[in-house]
Amino acid sequence: MSTVFQWFGFIGRSIIAGLAVAFLVIIAFPQLRDRIVPPAQPATVAAPAITSFAGAVDRAGPSVVSIYTVSVEYQTLNPQAQRPSYLRRFRRDMGSGVLVSEDGYILTNNHVISEVDNIRVALWDGRLVDATVVGADPATDLAVLRIDINGLPAAPLAESEVRVGDIVLAIGNALGLSHTVTMGIVSATGRNDLRSVLFEDFIQTDAAINAGNSGGALVNIHGEVVGINTRNSSRAVGGQNIGFAIPISLARDVMRQIVEHGSVRRGWLGAGLLDLPLTPQPDGTGARPGIQVMNVEPGGPAWIAGIRTGDILLAIDGEPVDDARSALLAISQRSPGEDVDLTMMRGGDRFETHAYLIQQPPVR
Repeated sequence: MSTVFQWFGFIGRSIIAGLAVAFLVIIAFPQLRDRIVPPAQPATVAAPAITSFAGAVDRAGPSVVSIYTVSVEYQTLNPQAQRPSYLRRFRRDMGSGVLVSEDGYILTNNHVISEVDNIRVALWDGRLVDATVVGADPATDLAVLRIDINGLPAAPLAESEVRVGDIVLAIGNALGLSHTVTMGIVSATGRNDLRSVLFEDFIQTDAAINAGNSGGALVNIHGEVVGINTRNSSRAVGGQNIGFAIPISLARDVMRQIVEHGSVRRGWLGAGLLDLPLTPQPDGTGARPGIQVMNVEPGGPAWIAGIRTGDILLAIDGEPVDDARSALLAISQRSPGEDVDLTMMRGGDRFETHAYLIQQPPVR
């Protein structure tokens, strides 16, 4: 029995000695503490679910305006008479706009204010004021208006590009119902095959965009404007909940040039371009061998550079071109007076040339 007690006593003394040594080591070397006793981990707290976008609407809503236009049309009643009489008709229409500065600059669509005789703007607080056209750009369907009021709620413009899947809200004068808000997601970006304007780079969304929404704001969940709503696909057979907005990055640049110069300064090559058919690649994908030159404006930059109808455009400043509209957009983003290096092909032979761009003629 004494042997058993001696054995337990030995074990007890060993444990006590071990604890004492560990205590002394921790005191002497505190950096070892976390290795011996791992720090307590903070409890995981689930992120709160978003149940409302009221904050985004509160931030962006006051900067969205309703636009009402009137145009006068004259109809000849008796064209064969020596002194014909006329019937004057008034056509009224509506749209939306976005206040982009505290001193009254408004972004909207060109088709909202083109060929009208009177423009009035209804603000968030109910005030109705006259507006003047600062300038318009039919090539992108954008226009800038101005109202003579200061201290207005300017919209916060997003700095980052939207991504497919982002939640967005469309705010505008839908069907004459001012500041209507609809919700959806970004379903595509970079849409450029709608053939609606010359330079297309649309955000596609399933947020409802109805008549009167044109020129209104497409905003993210933070209340930042990511696009200017411009059209929907309701005319397409069976088309539902497919709308399009101009990215705010493009709209911001167009607005800046209109405010500074009264119009958009944009490089022009003077050549019509046409996509060639896709050709199969070894990996199973399709690629275009270049972009065909459909026509060349005599005396224009392309003509002077030696480019002729039937030539194939392969690259701009060393960057391969993917499609005709992307190539036209890349050229248009250069300033008049700049020169671009062009890689071309004619009859199977490659050649290099450069063109000095000039101001693009007015687009109807």
